[in-house]
Amino acid sequence: MKFSDYRISPDIKQNLEKLGFKKPTDIQYKSIPPILNGEDVLAIAQTGTGKTASFAIPVIHLLQGRKRNDRPSGVRCLIMVPTRELAMQINEAIRTIGKGTNVKTCAIVGGVAQDPQIAQLEKGTDIVVATPGRLFDLISQGYLNLDRVEVLILDEADHMLDLGFINDIKGVITKIPKQRQTLFFSATIDERIKKLAYSIVRKAIRIQISPKNPVAKNITHSVAFIEMDDKRFFLERLIKENEDQKILVFVRTQVRAERVAKAMERVQIKAVTIHGGKDQKDRLKVMESFKNNHVKVLIATDVSARGIDVPGVNQVVNYDIPEQTENYVHRVGRTGRGTQKGLAIAFCSEEEKPLLTDIEDYIGQKITVQKINQEDYNHTLDYSEEHPHDWKSLLKEAETPKPKKKHKKRK
Repeated sequence: MKFSDYRISPDIKQNLEKLGFKKPTDIQYKSIPPILNGEDVLAIAQTGTGKTASFAIPVIHLLQGRKRNDRPSGVRCLIMVPTRELAMQINEAIRTIGKGTNVKTCAIVGGVAQDPQIAQLEKGTDIVVATPGRLFDLISQGYLNLDRVEVLILDEADHMLDLGFINDIKGVITKIPKQRQTLFFSATIDERIKKLAYSIVRKAIRIQISPKNPVAKNITHSVAFIEMDDKRFFLERLIKENEDQKILVFVRTQVRAERVAKAMERVQIKAVTIHGGKDQKDRLKVMESFKNNHVKVLIATDVSARGIDVPGVNQVVNYDIPEQTENYVHRVGRTGRGTQKGLAIAFCSEEEKPLLTDIEDYIGQKITVQKINQEDYNHTLDYSEEHPHDWKSLLKEAETPKPKKKHKKRK
């Protein structure tokens, strides 16, 4: 079945055609019909399967087709998400898919001035994509009224629970009509997710995509065993040998992100960082530069993993092996999205091997090892513009205490 066969707005069909969307992904194929029928949906699907379009397409169509006389003003659809980046990206996706329709959308997120967001609300909007903090701020200040919401969508629900937003979600439920359509999307399923889901959906259509395989099938995985201190030299080589590709690099901490970026800068590689230590304005600027190919290399922490939904990421590099196994799935899910192919490579040091074993158990498959013989390994170190051997000797020299000069006694 093609998108052109769906009974949806001609405007939406035209926009999908411009985006190159011809056939729905599995999650879209199974979600769109019941959503169009007004049913509640509980969908479990791994990252990168096209979840945003699976609810954006039918919801835009429904809101466009319904007469406003029944609900003359106010927000008609609320989408709750865990991170600012994800909110901005979903908002942009809805604008793109809904171009030419009469459906208006806006993002409500923290970290930036609230006045422009208030101005958008006052002009009137059908869809609000929000993070919990700013959402409740504007509700408490009287700028946002949810008593006309027709559709509630929780996206990345598992991540919202991980971040402690359970009470915020429950608080929202008390402020919206009981007669509504609820769409619940999550990358993983456990008892917590089930308990939350079944407390807010009614007779939901349950959809589960590839439950035994948490990673998308169109991602090729590999691992290279590299000493911790040598990782930056292998990253340098990988980037320089793939200059035309968009590469996303994941590290463990904010400090490490900045250090790796500076290491790349020393060898004439332009890279930008995104993590919780940056303010929202800088994060948006970074994402825009990466999305528009002004910068080909983005270095990120796990906090940002699910919020990075940028088309055309060719490779994901696990510069550090994640300590939480599920974070591997969210990291590699930034590539190979939809029908695109993607590559995921991990740099694994000796001390990280137990983490790698945990990841292989979690995803249910062995990750292919890229064998590096000693000659190739040394060649990579020599290949670096930083000349690692000279660097190490200089560092050793700098750390060695210099002998004190003896002063001659005056006669």
